[in-house]
Amino acid sequence: MSAPFIHPINVTWGDCDPARIAYTARLPYFALDAINAWWEAHFDGEGWFQMEIDRNVGTPFVRMELNFQSPVTPRHTLMCETFPTKLGTKSITFAVNASQDGVLCFEGSFTCVFTIADKFKSQPAPDYMRHVIEPLIRDA
Repeated sequence: MSAPFIHPINVTWGDCDPARIAYTARLPYFALDAINAWWEAHFDGEGWFQMEIDRNVGTPFVRMELNFQSPVTPRHTLMCETFPTKLGTKSITFAVNASQDGVLCFEGSFTCVFTIADKFKSQPAPDYMRHVIEPLIRDA
């Protein structure tokens, strides 16, 4: 089993609202940033931009779910543990568990479908991706 993939995010003052915690809308942004970093780490630096433009593979989201546990603040780095939990024929689901200073702040589940990007038509997960993803799937 490989080491967990953890993407650090520096939460700043500009990410926060008057209550001094991260704006709610920033949390999905942080999670999607972590998922893109996961793609880059596992596919030789190729994230969503390269997948879409260079390989004609889109992965639009069809479901996002977040459960909030503790506020996100600028006090500590947000550590986003990111991993695939399911790979279907034409979809992939990721988990993102985000914590600060050892405290779980939010956990999320994010499902994308694979598309032929320039046609916006669904397609099976490309074999070169499937071979990398399958051994990394684990329970959330």
